[in-house]
Amino acid sequence: MREGVNRFTLLSKDFEPAYVSLLHSGELKRRAEQALAGLESCTFCPRCCGVNRMAGETGVCKTGLLPRVSNHFAHLGEENCLRGRCGSGAIFFAFCNLGCIFCQNYEISHLGEGVEVTPEQLALFMLELQLSGCHNINVVTPSHVVPQIIAAVSIAAENGLHLPIVYNTSAYDSMCSLQLLDGIIDIYMPDFKMWNPDQALRYLTASDYPEVACQAIIEMHRQVGDLKLDEHGLAKRGLLVRHLVMPGGVAGSEAILHFLAEKVSPHTYVNVMFQYHPAGEVSCENFPEINCRPSRAEYLKIVQIACNLGLRLDACR
Repeated sequence: MREGVNRFTLLSKDFEPAYVSLLHSGELKRRAEQALAGLESCTFCPRCCGVNRMAGETGVCKTGLLPRVSNHFAHLGEENCLRGRCGSGAIFFAFCNLGCIFCQNYEISHLGEGVEVTPEQLALFMLELQLSGCHNINVVTPSHVVPQIIAAVSIAAENGLHLPIVYNTSAYDSMCSLQLLDGIIDIYMPDFKMWNPDQALRYLTASDYPEVACQAIIEMHRQVGDLKLDEHGLAKRGLLVRHLVMPGGVAGSEAILHFLAEKVSPHTYVNVMFQYHPAGEVSCENFPEINCRPSRAEYLKIVQIACNLGLRLDACR
């Protein structure tokens, strides 16, 4: 094995985005057409609303045919392996199929701040981010707009897109969507939020979240494997899991880490995050038990558990 190269390394010269082979075979365009047709009776997330989004009907995610984008830019606040020197090409989608009452981006995910865009415009955003030097295309809160993302990637790839695609998700993803994304997404980045169904109902408005997230993350890992970095430390392909430590242990952090190590991979790359602060609907009157930051001791305990399990911890915590 060459110096500096191990099973978690994928050299830049050996990397080609997953979607390129689908582009050449014609499968990428076919996949986009199949996904868009499915909007006539939408089951692209676990809510399975069944509304006709092609006709402008909306379900839980409040999104019809066209996705709403709040912003797109070179994001320098992501993990080191994503942002590198020039940034991660983040595209923030408005609205969400979940309903986290503590969402740190409440105005975007709940109130829908942003503008509607066509797949052609979305593809142009991707190409602009590539031209600006971004290391990847990072689709943020994508679960409710999977068909539109696939359509945009198809158009962008035909016009020279060659960056890895990062699927930056809450992990509340359906198997239907993930199967359509197989061979298109290079880096899955789910945020495993909560372990207990009762807590998930209270804080995420989805009691089935833990079960869905477990199944989704196992499938994501099946598709892309453990995270691989290039010789510059940039992520190229694989699974990167985020977990936000919350006050009072309401997230069930220890159980989540054990699941990742024992059911997904002992080499799972994990970012244990300490960024939680009261936001959204959280206040002294509403959800007072999480109206505070977690303590440093709570956070360090979870980091130590992750270390003891042998998980690969992100350097940027």
